[in-house]
Amino acid sequence: MKQLVLLVAVIGLFANSTMAQQYDLNAPVPVDPDVRTGVLDNGLTYYIRHNQEPKERASFYIIQNVGAILEDDSQDGLAHFLEHMAFNGTKHFPDKEVISTLEKHGIAFGRNINAYTAQDETVYNISNVPVGPSGLMDTCLLILHDWSNYLSLDEEEIDAERGVISEEWRTRRDAGFRTRTQMMPALLNNSKYAERDVIGELDVIKGFEYDELRRFYHDWYRTDLQAIAIVGDFDAEEMEQKVIKLFSKIPAVDKALERYEVKVAPKAEPTFALALDKENPQSSIAMYIRHEAVAAENKNHNTLKTNYKRSLIRSMISARISELLQKGNPPFINGSVGFSDYPRTVSLMSISATAKENEEAIAFEAIVTEVERVKRHGFTEGELERAKASMLLGYENYYKQRDKINHDSYCKEIASLYLENTPMPGIEYEYKFAQAVIPSITADELSAYFNSQYTDEDRVIIVSGPDKEGVQHLNQAQAFAIIEKVANSSNIEAYVDEAVSSSLVEELPVEGKIVSERQLDDFDAVEWTLSNNTKVVYRYANYNKNQVALSSYSKGGSSLYGVADLPSVNMTSDFVPAFGIGNFDAIALKKALTGKKASVGFNIGGLSEGINGSCRTEDFETMMQLAYLHFEQPRFDEEAYNALMARYMAYVANMGDNPKKIMQDSISQIRTNYHERSLIFDADYLQKVSFERMEEIYKERFNNAADFTFFIVGDIEETAAKELAAKYLGAITSDNNQENWVDNKVKGPKGVTKKTIPVKLTEPKATVQIFYNGKLAYTPENRIGMSFVSAVLNLRYTESIREKEGGTYGVGVRASTNQFPQAEGDLTIQFDCDPERAKDLIPLVYAEIDKLIKAGATSEDLDKTRKNMLKSRAESKEQNSYWMNNIYGYYVNGTNMALAENYEDIVENMTSKDIKKLTKQFFKNADKIEVVFVPKED
Repeated sequence: MKQLVLLVAVIGLFANSTMAQQYDLNAPVPVDPDVRTGVLDNGLTYYIRHNQEPKERASFYIIQNVGAILEDDSQDGLAHFLEHMAFNGTKHFPDKEVISTLEKHGIAFGRNINAYTAQDETVYNISNVPVGPSGLMDTCLLILHDWSNYLSLDEEEIDAERGVISEEWRTRRDAGFRTRTQMMPALLNNSKYAERDVIGELDVIKGFEYDELRRFYHDWYRTDLQAIAIVGDFDAEEMEQKVIKLFSKIPAVDKALERYEVKVAPKAEPTFALALDKENPQSSIAMYIRHEAVAAENKNHNTLKTNYKRSLIRSMISARISELLQKGNPPFINGSVGFSDYPRTVSLMSISATAKENEEAIAFEAIVTEVERVKRHGFTEGELERAKASMLLGYENYYKQRDKINHDSYCKEIASLYLENTPMPGIEYEYKFAQAVIPSITADELSAYFNSQYTDEDRVIIVSGPDKEGVQHLNQAQAFAIIEKVANSSNIEAYVDEAVSSSLVEELPVEGKIVSERQLDDFDAVEWTLSNNTKVVYRYANYNKNQVALSSYSKGGSSLYGVADLPSVNMTSDFVPAFGIGNFDAIALKKALTGKKASVGFNIGGLSEGINGSCRTEDFETMMQLAYLHFEQPRFDEEAYNALMARYMAYVANMGDNPKKIMQDSISQIRTNYHERSLIFDADYLQKVSFERMEEIYKERFNNAADFTFFIVGDIEETAAKELAAKYLGAITSDNNQENWVDNKVKGPKGVTKKTIPVKLTEPKATVQIFYNGKLAYTPENRIGMSFVSAVLNLRYTESIREKEGGTYGVGVRASTNQFPQAEGDLTIQFDCDPERAKDLIPLVYAEIDKLIKAGATSEDLDKTRKNMLKSRAESKEQNSYWMNNIYGYYVNGTNMALAENYEDIVENMTSKDIKKLTKQFFKNADKIEVVFVPKED
């Protein structure tokens, strides 16, 4: 038998090798044939593709091969500043008309209209534009045209934007940003990449001369460094002609500056850097090995194969690290090995570990040992075959979902193609290439590639962590000594891959069956009652091909437990998945699921609990088996529990000094009026978690299928879903007990609460958070009305606090409505600002609310919001999740939000008078909390 298996494997390998030989790995990769592309006489490149996801929508991108790396020292930050100015006036769209014009068609700033600046590129997008309205597509083309060469750069607008970007600078400068700033000189060998962080220097932002910005603009925003990408549900040939006609009129720049590339010089001896910050809660040690990246013009089929090799190596080492983390007292909190091309001229191999406090040496030695193990012994055939199966499965699923690849995904692929010549052959071509090449990749081939990357040259070691008394960090000598110790060790054995059974459920004690059916005509769904009294709701939906989702709902949750049990209840969802299921620990389970795409998890919320999952169509039975096992054979592994608890304890060790954690905990306590059930997540909290109690609680929550309603939505025929749901869900133990949640009366303070809380901050920043909470009937009108209120306030605050005052990078407004434990509404408003300006900006928050109460929303704001909500609604209907969410919601709260009368009709007919009435009712009786976090004085 073994000889037969070996013979089949050899034949398969030969066949795959033959298929792989069909491709010349040194040949260029063809561009997706469905993409129309060309270069105009002025040097501008265009890419146009017809696509139908989402239907009747299109996305427009302009891709500039220009970023912060091209700035002079006097222009530090101006590439990003220029990006902002593209929204502040162009030839055909003065002032803020770019945004205002688009918002009138439901295209939202931030979500649909946006841009980003990086060191090497700047990319603007207008996404999911409706193709129906007359002239709108031409308007978007004209905006791209203006972004190419016709920015106004009005001096008054420039000065106004200085404030906005200064606040973005303030918002960005957290512990992560400051740590990266310390790392970059070592990582990038003091190259210009290490000097340009994109946001720039505050002195430059506040004080640059207008002509510096204009010089950067005229030097670099030019047609030979630009590409247009337009993808959508339109006639591609017609769109191509429009692009050629409009964009050919833009003049090329005479005597253009060279678009140079910045190289990072190699360094013979290793580099070491220590990057510490008072607000960084975690210690980490990383070793980077620099290589020169493949030049854009040299990318070919071998580039695709190299990506496959990298993914396989990353996957297998990740699996090994996961095994380490499951055992006893793990040597680190987390670890990883990866590959990346950053910046575009550098290829990096990264080896990193997050360490427990004062255990950086242990963590570094452990992760380097795993890398050395691969260097010496390579990978086993078993783990390689699993990794290849998983990768091929991913390509297969992507291929089957090819009709659901959205416009923006294609535009981003095009951007990578234009900027870095990243291969974009189209999913059909790459799927066939992957099928041919991935199976032919051998363990020896991967070892050779791994060892070509894990070299002794051009190494950089960076230790980062908290700048805190009592925390000892690894120094250069210690780090180099560990590397040498591991390299010379004779005790590093080959990895042993343990085989596991692939059968999840050996035998069902009894198979369930359907005892009754009920049609749900409004949802085009059916409800089955199973022999164990479990209810299952099924709806066929193939908007997302080859995908099926599972969800469920049962009342109870953590509300049924006392304060002493809350840590155990709340951590159950984090710990139990690490134990595995049935006869399989977490590692064995992953192996058993090789070649399958099915997963099931669970949640225990405040008022309910549930099982949820997803799978591809052919793995539906596996998903049902996993759901069955979550009830009938949950697994509790004390060793895995202790290993994960050790990592959590290490994780929280320095969280108490983290400003974000301090703010989060303060808000939690204040909003619940310091209720005993509002607990702080820290070491004391974790010490109250009980392994034994966790097991008891889990089994109490998931012991009675009849107390659950299950929901199955997706691309599976009713007959198959019915048979397998009955077989497995119907076999779960049940009784007639029906639970309900308990209202534990966790409520916020009454009236108005104002607090100013000093927090130790490295960068001076105030964080303002305002909360309203009040009784509000849980009706479709109020739910939608509150969405209108938050959207309108977002528009108003963008105009008043961000644009007019330059007081913040952005104000976040979020509204929600709840039915349980009592019907109420919530509104949250949050922003960061200069501490000196907080007292002046807060009144502007209340002024806009007062305007809504007294006069309602303006017709313009109302119309922008209405169109955006209807646009988003239409797009959401093209997803399976739309039906899952609405069916689930109907069973939980009794309202069918899929009906037009409960959504579209209300949105269409919402008036300023309605907004005025709602805001008056809500804000008049709502309790208010205003918290301002300010820097603590030394």
